[in-house]
Amino acid sequence: MTLATLSDVLQPALHGRYAVGGLVTLGWEDMRAYAEAAQALGAPLILQAGPSCREHTPLPVLGHMFRHLAESVDVPVVAHLDHGYTYEECKIALENGFTSLMYDGSRKPLSQNIDETAAIAEMAHDAGISCEGEIGFVGYANGDNSTGTDPEEAARFARDSGVDAMAISCGNVHLQEDKQGGLDVARIKAIEAVTELPLVIHGGSGVPVAQRAQLAAESRICKFNIGTELRMAFGQALRAAVTADATRFDRVQILRETADPVKAAAMRVISTFGAPDLRT
Repeated sequence: MTLATLSDVLQPALHGRYAVGGLVTLGWEDMRAYAEAAQALGAPLILQAGPSCREHTPLPVLGHMFRHLAESVDVPVVAHLDHGYTYEECKIALENGFTSLMYDGSRKPLSQNIDETAAIAEMAHDAGISCEGEIGFVGYANGDNSTGTDPEEAARFARDSGVDAMAISCGNVHLQEDKQGGLDVARIKAIEAVTELPLVIHGGSGVPVAQRAQLAAESRICKFNIGTELRMAFGQALRAAVTADATRFDRVQILRETADPVKAAAMRVISTFGAPDLRT
């Protein structure tokens, strides 16, 4: 069994100058493909259950699914709650086998965000698992605009919240379908100057691949969340499978044809981050 906490995979990444993919799951088909991709590369993996995933599948079921996949591979796998919005939601995840909790208080005033995140971090640490928090707000494509992370606020958040990793806003946007943007390196460096925590980029699908690789090797960014890019790969594969034979109705046959394309897409994503082969 290779179940790991977030700190178990991010601390080696920080010191080894590479990053780990936080791959956003929506169902069994994609999370299994992600685990197979990580196994093929010998790379650590963070399986993430975000809000849309939890709308479809309850946390207790997701916990069992993540842990089953962790047991099926030889690489470290983190069972991660992404964008938990309440203490109760985080508690349910912890009680059902998750090994990392991300509490999102980024829309709240700084002091409230710190206090609420600190309570989650304490609960997580008492149970021997990890906690990620967010300072600054990462916006959404065609939605709410981002609020960049202020380095002084980041220093206070890092010091007082007790988190093991800190998500920042530096030009990244959720749900971005292209890679035309880029992260604000000057802001990243200013944040790095005030904390020793591993840093996290949400909305990683919109970050140019070359910049992902460079930051993984040269900065404290140790985790890139990738969702939209992989959802697009799944959607394209599913559409092709459905239209290939209009008479088919067996969902197992149809979904089976998404496995290889999604695994290949996940391997491309993971390989960018420069992790060593942990099987050797």
